[in-house]
Amino acid sequence: MKKLFKLIALVLTASFVHFSAYAADAKATPDEAIAMVKAVIASLKANGKEKTFAEIADTSNKKFHDRELYVVVFDLKGFNVAHGNNPKIVGKDLINMKDADDTFITKNFIKIATSPQGNGWFDYKWKNPVSGEIEKKSTYIQKADGDILVGVGIYK
Repeated sequence: MKKLFKLIALVLTASFVHFSAYAADAKATPDEAIAMVKAVIASLKANGKEKTFAEIADTSNKKFHDRELYVVVFDLKGFNVAHGNNPKIVGKDLINMKDADDTFITKNFIKIATSPQGNGWFDYKWKNPVSGEIEKKSTYIQKADGDILVGVGIYK
């Protein structure tokens, strides 16, 4: 009987370790992307652009960086004003940026942000910072603060 309890304990422990590893590697969900966009918009209102953009750029800040989730912020003319994965493009005009299939990304982000709803999803292909591979990506876009849009994407 003692061996049975030890075996059960061992199986439960192994299952827990396996589940924990799986959870850490699990892909982000659409709800998590939307929640991160909402957190950025709340931070913009509470703390202003300067502090929020600094938090977005800080990759150790888990509030705006989680697995493959990171924040992008553009003005409505196509300039990148904050980026959670590539600080080298901040301040650059990316209105004509395209994905691997030659689809305009920033133009479509702006189209969604300036639509009557002011938010929505855009699908394209982009390099996943976790896998390093070009993958299908869907980014949730929401207009914020009148002249900018905030986006967070998930990989499919």
